[in-house]
Formats: sequence, C-alpha cells, structure tokens
Amino acid sequence: MRSQPARANRRSSSKPNTPIEERIADEARFLRSWLDNPAVAGAVSPSGRFLARMMARYVDPRKAGPVVELGPGTGAITEALLARGIAPGRLFLVEFDPGFCKLLKRRFPGVHVIKGDAYQLAQTLTGRLRRPPAAIVSSLPLLLKPETQRLALLADAFACMRPDGCFIQFTYGRVSPVPRDRASSLDFHVEASPPVWLNLPPARVWIYRRQEQAAKSVAQRRANPAQEFLDRLKLGTEKIQLDLKKEIAAAKARLRIETRPGQSSGKGLWADSALHSSGKASSIDRSHHLR
Repeated sequence: MRSQPARANRRSSSKPNTPIEERIADEARFLRSWLDNPAVAGAVSPSGRFLARMMARYVDPRKAGPVVELGPGTGAITEALLARGIAPGRLFLVEFDPGFCKLLKRRFPGVHVIKGDAYQLAQTLTGRLRRPPAAIVSSLPLLLKPETQRLALLADAFACMRPDGCFIQFTYGRVSPVPRDRASSLDFHVEASPPVWLNLPPARVWIYRRQEQAAKSVAQRRANPAQEFLDRLKLGTEKIQLDLKKEIAAAKARLRIETRPGQSSGKGLWADSALHSSGKASSIDRSHHLR
C-alpha cells in the first residue's frame, strides 16, 4: 500500500485580515481529515503563524531555484513563505488530499499545486521542475513513519536539490525526526531552531544540510564585516592603552632617578659619574708610576 503524505501540524495563518469563518473552516477541514485517517493527517489543526514564520525564516529568498513544500494542507506555511519573499511561481506544493489541492489553487493563484505522494518524491517531481530546488519545506508527520522511510525521504530530497539546498522539517517531538547519528552517517548536518512556545502544541524546526555546506554556512555567519571591524578596533585600543601604560611607567621610573636627593637632574648625575670615573683613572695611573 502506498504511503501518503500528511498535512501535519498546520495551524491557520491567523492573519488579521483572515475572516474568522475561514479559519474555522480550515480547522474543520483538518479535523475531518484527521478523523478519516489519523495516521495520514498527523494533527487535528493547521500550524500556527509563529511556527510558519519560523520555518520560512530558514528559506533564503535570494537563492535561485524553486522551493518545494510537502504536505501544505490549508497553506499556513505557504503564506509565510510568500511573505518571506518567495515568488508564487517558485513555489511547488506537493499535497495528496484532493480537497486541499483545490483549496490551495483557489487561495494562492500562481503557485504550482501537485497532487502526489511526498514519500515518492523523485517520481512526484519528475517533469515538474526545470531547476533543482533551493529548499524543501516539510510538514509531514515523520515521527509516525518508520525510520527507514524517514531516511529514504531525506536522501531523495537531497538527491534532487542543489548542493547548498536545505531540508526543513518541524515536529512536536523533542528530538530530530531523523536521528542525528544516522543523519551524520549519511553526511548530513542537523540544526535545531529555538522552541516555538506560542504554537499549540509547542514545536521545533529542524534544518538538514550537507556537511560541507553546513560548515560554509557557519563560516559565513561568523564573517561579519562590522563585527570584525569592531573586534580589530577593540584590539587596537587595548594595544594603545597597553603601550601608554608602559610609557607612563618608564617615564615615572626616569623621574624617580632624576630627582633623587642631592641630584637636580639626570645631567648632574651623569657629570658626577663621569668625575668619579676620571678620578679613579688618575689613581690607577699614579699607582702605575710608583711601580
């Protein structure tokens, strides 16, 4: 029997201009979907706007290529992606439920809606995309699936994405849907977002990247020109202060030598020393002649 993608954990977008009756209708659609097949639906309500924004935050709108969303449901995360700056023509929504497909087409003109199985990703996307995706955003209930199926989905996603693409998934669980050790063995890096406490129930977003791209991403985050300038400025200031302290200490030491009792200046001290040396030389000469 074929696996079906789910519309897990999607709360309505709850925008101020969204009519209350529309939000209630979305809740009712999810509840009905969950009652029909709990294992497929994964949740009884759509994702909240705070969770949707958190997921969209990890999609870089400047990267070229399409963005694929798996299990969009009523479109809460789709709306956040559009608000993030992803053009409608770049969005490809993979949804299994025909009712949700009709709703998405009506609600988001210009967005590509694909009725298909997200767990058969390569087959579902064949002939649909002209370029490799820049990111894949998933609301599938991965924790309800066997680990082998989760790993297969992640591998399929990276096989079709561009090298610096990322796979974004959320869960209500406390751990990564794809175990960290298994992801590491497949050369994937796992990153977790802060908890989204304002979602009901609270959730977390997980970001998967190829290891080498994750390292570059960390390096790029560290290479902040403004911060580097401030760091250099701070180091320079500290060096100047240290040199100044040394100069002041040296000046104080010279001052103590020059103002010892009975000596008015360094010149007098030098003259006394020279006189003493001259007298000592004369004594040596006299003793030589006596011999």
